Amino acid sequence: MTATLRTTSAAHRGRSVLVSGASLAGPALAYWLHRYGFEVTVVEKADTVRGGGYPIDIRGTALEVVRRMDLLPQLQQAHIDTRRLTFLNADGGTIAALRPEAVSGGTGSDLEVPRGDLTRILYAAVCEDVEFLFGDSVTALDDRPEAVDVTFRSGTRRTFDLVVGADGLHSNTRRLVLGTEEQYHRYLGYCFAGFTMPNHLGLTQEAVLWNVPGRAAALYAVGAGEQVHGILSFARTDPPLDAFRDPQAQRDLVAETFRGDGWEVPRMVAAMQDADDLFFDVVSQIRTPRWSRGRVALVGDAAHAPSFLTGQGTSLALVGAYVLAGELAAHADHAEAYAAYERTARPYVTLNQDLVSEGNAALFPNTEETLRQRNAALRSLSELPADEPRAAHTALVLPDYEAAAAR
Repeated sequence: MTATLRTTSAAHRGRSVLVSGASLAGPALAYWLHRYGFEVTVVEKADTVRGGGYPIDIRGTALEVVRRMDLLPQLQQAHIDTRRLTFLNADGGTIAALRPEAVSGGTGSDLEVPRGDLTRILYAAVCEDVEFLFGDSVTALDDRPEAVDVTFRSGTRRTFDLVVGADGLHSNTRRLVLGTEEQYHRYLGYCFAGFTMPNHLGLTQEAVLWNVPGRAAALYAVGAGEQVHGILSFARTDPPLDAFRDPQAQRDLVAETFRGDGWEVPRMVAAMQDADDLFFDVVSQIRTPRWSRGRVALVGDAAHAPSFLTGQGTSLALVGAYVLAGELAAHADHAEAYAAYERTARPYVTLNQDLVSEGNAALFPNTEETLRQRNAALRSLSELPADEPRAAHTALVLPDYEAAAAR
């Protein structure tokens, strides 16, 4: 540890922080808090760090975060070099085949890694220095002026100086401190079902996207394996609330929506019906007027989920964790730290959330006209509005909290 870090940590040694959630934002926050001298506990309802999941992107400002964490070489080794994104019409004919960054607004330095690899790398970076409580969760918070009394599902009760919710889109911490999700949930007009299935097409390091107005099917091959990721996405005016807790209702809704469609869609629907890893949700954002109350704060999707259509959820989580920990290290008063965290990160978050709007996803057109426009842009090799997303990806210059603490 450098002299700068010793200076930073001394001011916060003994201050305890409970972080709820051990996916991405939680371990990243734990890393920085420990580095600044806080005593950190992470609670996670799953029995272990979760593996699997779809590949995720690390772009722009977030690349500097992982570089400062000394994790960039590991993540570069885990990088998936997706070489081609092929767009198909209703009959399965090719519209265009492009490099992925042509439509994402990314660059060659951006990273795409399996979500499970990122969670594993983040956990390994902190597991020897931070207390992890797996198979448990927070059920109640008593936020007092001097501390937060926490009740866990296991029945355990403990007291912490601060609590941070890093527990995702459907955050329980947010519900406990800011109220029900419905008031912050912004439905963007799409639903999706994700699952794995056999690689019948022999895809290798590529993705194939089929579209008709309001419906899309995608197959994504991370490497050259026997399995691929399948996604069935569709536009819907209202979220299917009755299907959220009923997996069979989810399967029935997707099957009915894609009934009669061509290409590989019937095979994908059949695979979805039998999949044991089906994940169904709506495409949505979380927009809250504040990211903290009292001694409790939120980070990552719990604070500001941007939706997977932006491709920025992981990057925002990593950047938010860095900024929150840095501001807590820079301020003795948690209220001042939380206010500075919002002042620094919120404009960047909002700019990235605004990359998509309700019912207006460039890659998932809802009408014949918008589909024709998109296809024309693809055929002419236009990069769909790449410059604007790229500006959002790099909109925040990271403060140097360690240097500031050393002064």
